[in-house]
Amino acid sequence: MKKVAVIGGGASGLMAAYAAAKQGNEVTLFEKNEKLGKKIYITGKGRCNFTNDCPPDEFLQNVVHGGKFLTRAVWSFPPQDMMELLRSFGLEIKVERGNRAFPRSDHASDVTKTLEIACKSVDVSIHLNEKVLKIDRLHSTVSDIVTEKGVYPCDAAIVCTGGLSYPSTGSTGDGYVFAKAAGHEIIPCTPSLVGIATHEDCGKFQGISLKNVVLTAKQGRKTLFSELGEMLFTHYGISGPLVLSLSALVTRLPLREIELSIDLKPALDEKKLDARLIRDLSERSNEQMKNVVRGLLPSGLCLEVLLRAKISPEKRANALTREERARLLAVLKHFTLTPVSLRGFEEAVVTSGGVSLREIDPATMESKRVGGLYFCGEVLDADAFTGGFNLQIAFSTGYAAGRSIK
Repeated sequence: MKKVAVIGGGASGLMAAYAAAKQGNEVTLFEKNEKLGKKIYITGKGRCNFTNDCPPDEFLQNVVHGGKFLTRAVWSFPPQDMMELLRSFGLEIKVERGNRAFPRSDHASDVTKTLEIACKSVDVSIHLNEKVLKIDRLHSTVSDIVTEKGVYPCDAAIVCTGGLSYPSTGSTGDGYVFAKAAGHEIIPCTPSLVGIATHEDCGKFQGISLKNVVLTAKQGRKTLFSELGEMLFTHYGISGPLVLSLSALVTRLPLREIELSIDLKPALDEKKLDARLIRDLSERSNEQMKNVVRGLLPSGLCLEVLLRAKISPEKRANALTREERARLLAVLKHFTLTPVSLRGFEEAVVTSGGVSLREIDPATMESKRVGGLYFCGEVLDADAFTGGFNLQIAFSTGYAAGRSIK
């Protein structure tokens, strides 16, 4: 039996503590907040999309950074095992669109409570309101945990402190400090799954939601992203499901080199859309253009589209020239935007970057530099798209670490 200290009581920490204690170890979990799983409470808009019920190979296709590293952990403890574990401790589960798994109650707190029940079932000692200050070593091996309240001898320390996203939940980068002290490289951290600020003033159509549009991002001639879905205009630029997914792909790219384009009518190719325009112009020949385009667009976007097409909103449909119609068609199919920056960590769902995966054993999550030191969850340089994938990464890596300590 070994003495194991788990630092952080979030998704990866609770799983690591449970898995380590189940191996017969004496486990103490330290959480600096007043309660466990503070970040879990706000995931999935308070409903907690805790995993994605898909096969491991499909799961790994949704990992943006660290897929190869995570392969063994995800196959060893896949989403279905996570769901079964929670069920075994009394949580009722439902699976919704896109294989997204939620607690049937729609209460994120029920996921945390279930994980806490699991930990207590194997006698994990939980210390709330106790911040870990440092991890002491002896001859390149973990020896003690030093907190605000005392020193705790241990044979292993599992760092599960999260990243930098939503700092109000306690994710303030503590784990990077521990990692640097142990000689680890930290891949620069950036917000991910977050809105994108644009050069264009989108405040004038703030709140407009676009459904069934195609958002495309190009870097020169290379297409980085092109998907159909939903997005939203905000006071700073754009957000919504499509934008969050795109943000995960550009966290490490110079945004000034990227051009964004929205196809506002993807169901119609240019030829069919032109035919639709000709028909609308003919049927409403005496109406002003600002009224004609309302049949194609959300009302709040009509003036902007006409402005970009260099068409007067008051112009009569029967006076529109062929060249003007071509410009209108071009704007409808290629509504361009210029990204300036990603929004901050306070709005980001996850952190991209973290402890370099080259220095971590993918089978056990143990440091290759310090014996008995482990890193799990968001503190690692691994992140994925939305849909429950990031929480499952936390669970799979936490399980791998805890299970390996014997």
